[in-house]
Amino acid sequence: QLQASGGGLVQAGDSLRLSCAASGLTFRTAAVAWFRQAPGKDREFVAGMHRSGGTTYSSSVKGRFTVSRDSAKNTGYLQMNSLRPEDTAAYYCAAGPSVILSNLAPQSAYAYWGQGTLVTVSS
Repeated sequence: QLQASGGGLVQAGDSLRLSCAASGLTFRTAAVAWFRQAPGKDREFVAGMHRSGGTTYSSSVKGRFTVSRDSAKNTGYLQMNSLRPEDTAAYYCAAGPSVILSNLAPQSAYAYWGQGTLVTVSS
């Protein structure tokens, strides 16, 4: 089970850190990823971390967002800096023990999903 939190209303240029607490699985042996869905749009990949520590980012967030995990706390994070209005969306965390490093982006690769946490960025 995954529990996402940390969303909120911020202004453009601000930062937020989302958290994804896991129970019943460990991020030591599973990839963790973040997806987002803006109103009226499909859910899209944002960032992912393989169990080896390797990461992948979408081009729209690369250089601004950082995905990480704390194995001791069994929690994943998405640090979001320099937020823009187009980052407004519901953000979802996902985990999968069978995800391979070269294929972190597909939603179908993830077996476990958390509920969304809403991020709203005002201009």
